[in-house]
Amino acid sequence: MEDNPKKLGIRRITRDFPPAHFLFKVEAFSLLAKTGVEKYESDAFEASGYKWRLSLYPNGDNKSNGNGFISLYLVIEETENLPLTWEVNVSFRLFVLDQIRDKYLTIEDGDGAVKRFHWMKTEWGFAQLISLDSFNDTCNGYLVGDCCIFGAEVFPLARNCKWECLSMVKQPEDNTIILKMDHFSKLDRKYYESSVHTIGDSKWKLTVYPKGNVKFKGKALSVFLELLEANKLPPKRKVYAEYKLRVRNQMNDNHMEFSVERWFSATSVNWGYPQFMTLKVLHDPSKGYIVCDSLIVEAEINLVSQVKRLS
Repeated sequence: MEDNPKKLGIRRITRDFPPAHFLFKVEAFSLLAKTGVEKYESDAFEASGYKWRLSLYPNGDNKSNGNGFISLYLVIEETENLPLTWEVNVSFRLFVLDQIRDKYLTIEDGDGAVKRFHWMKTEWGFAQLISLDSFNDTCNGYLVGDCCIFGAEVFPLARNCKWECLSMVKQPEDNTIILKMDHFSKLDRKYYESSVHTIGDSKWKLTVYPKGNVKFKGKALSVFLELLEANKLPPKRKVYAEYKLRVRNQMNDNHMEFSVERWFSATSVNWGYPQFMTLKVLHDPSKGYIVCDSLIVEAEINLVSQVKRLS
């Protein structure tokens, strides 16, 4: 009695030569089945640079519709030694030896599909490898003298896949850039810059024009946040930031601030307000923005995108 391969989506053929990687012999198979063990796992074997084992269900894997069949699976092992994003794509075959004719029943997917092993899927195989009726029929040669032999061969496909992980990081660490400008009334340069801060995986700085920039020169304070090294970004790469630009009120908490949502790129490296606040308001002593001839400007980044590339 032989299973219908078309019905099960499984291709079964016989061949003369043994499997390339592993043979697993079970003596006194009937006694193993009577122990009530759900599955028995072989020792690990190596094939093409990875460790594997066979997982045998002598009474069938009932959870996967294997009742009335021998179930056999290929399991990848020692994955803790593989890279974080490990993935192994393989073509594999499982075997049962016909001990009368010295031929191997070869079982594989009917469409020859490549199977993808990864951290969420560490085993593949066949819940309906071979029916127990066919297996126990001595004429078929699979169980002779209460002994049977299973096998496996595994052929990984070369993989050169790269991962990119985009994360939107809320409230990143050290997310505030502070530029304190002492002796503000004596500052004579066109603009001043903060030190460079790494927030997310990008470098940022504040740029402040004390007397305004471009058409607001002499009229307003201009404040900008700038993404550094944007020219080193891969083509089309963008960096998103949600941030607040703020001039601190040093007398109370009534700060002057504006919120910004912006995608930065190699062609758009800074964004802010050329007319952040009028110079009249800025220099009004009653407002509390300049105290002891000192001005404090901040950029607080509350959400930023970052990209990791993984092998």
